[in-house]
Amino acid sequence: MNDNTMPAAEATAVTIDQDVVSYELAYHVLPTVAEGEVSGVSDELKHLITNAGGEIFDEEGAKRFELAYEIEKYLEGRYRRFTSAYFGWVRFRLTPAALAAVTEGIDEHKQILRQLTIRLNKVEEASPFRFHDAIAETKPRVMNVSDEEVVDVVEGEVDGVVDADGIIDTEVEDAAKAL
Repeated sequence: MNDNTMPAAEATAVTIDQDVVSYELAYHVLPTVAEGEVSGVSDELKHLITNAGGEIFDEEGAKRFELAYEIEKYLEGRYRRFTSAYFGWVRFRLTPAALAAVTEGIDEHKQILRQLTIRLNKVEEASPFRFHDAIAETKPRVMNVSDEEVVDVVEGEVDGVVDADGIIDTEVEDAAKAL
């Protein structure tokens, strides 16, 4: 035997496709689905994963939110536009060979507006991003202002509007004139 060859007894077959990999499936459920039925759609997606031999290890249930832009989908013979959807995700472990069947089943699901499946690395797997919690923390706060308060601002009687010399802040004055 020369130095460049390995004896057949020491060679092992490498089966990369048989290794289990972690994935995240992010999905939008159509807003036309009744709120009580959204969990059923999520359960159907999880059923597709487990039937393919997958193991679910984390998820965030689908909740309704406003989309950043309109999404069109061809439904019932015409294109329809959607500005909101239910968003959720599920994380699972599965062999890459079985992933194609799962993706195909999701693509055929009529109540899914859009979906994306990504492969997770170890850091992503250890620290999931909770979308709905993050949205709740960053919601803009709206303050209702009465007509009297607007008049006070125009006349310069609100703290911070009038400077030390009694001059109205020009930005506030310009905004008041626009009213």
